[in-house]
Amino acid sequence: MIADLQCLVLDCSEPRALAGFYRALLGGEVDRPDRRWSLDEEWSTLHTPGGLVLCFQRVPGHRPPTWPDPELPQQSHLDFGVPDLDAAQDQLLARGATLLDAGEGTRSWRVYADPAGHPFCLVRH
Repeated sequence: MIADLQCLVLDCSEPRALAGFYRALLGGEVDRPDRRWSLDEEWSTLHTPGGLVLCFQRVPGHRPPTWPDPELPQQSHLDFGVPDLDAAQDQLLARGATLLDAGEGTRSWRVYADPAGHPFCLVRH
């Protein structure tokens, strides 16, 4: 092993607001002090209950991905397991997510965008 994953960083225009969105989805603690990085209006973090750390950095002029249009590709995305796609969707839409692809028939996953436009999937487990 060469390294271990410290965090996943998402570019956005409003770091603290996006951290709050993902806290509503995953639980955890926004902007917990951590010796690995500084916290300010340019950088916010979410320490999740499972140990993953998501970080959000302000990028001036941030342009969200336009999935599935390749003009601004998704660059990366997250998959989240849920027991009930409909219930999870209702909660996410109420918190500012956008449904991008509901799928057809009995497909076990759906594609959304967070409030900053980053695509992510909910996958039924």
